Amino acid sequence: MSAKNAKTAKDDLRPEYRFDYSKSKPNRFAPGSKSDLTVAVVLDPDVAAVFTDSQAVNEALRTVTRVMRQNAVPRRSRRAR
Repeated sequence: MSAKNAKTAKDDLRPEYRFDYSKSKPNRFAPGSKSDLTVAVVLDPDVAAVFTDSQAVNEALRTVTRVMRQNAVPRRSRRAR
């Protein structure tokens, strides 16, 4: 960016912006979330083809975490050394 372009870009920024929130609309995607702990994740197309909805994804992840817990190697405590 040249010095002239940098100056123009800086001049476009205001020290403060005032938004008219009375004209704002609710997030149309928010009603689908069931709790504040909802996380949006983007699936690759090949994975999305297998998991058609969030219930299928959650079921698969719960199965994986259950298996991980069952196969976890117990840690030795520091005192046992």
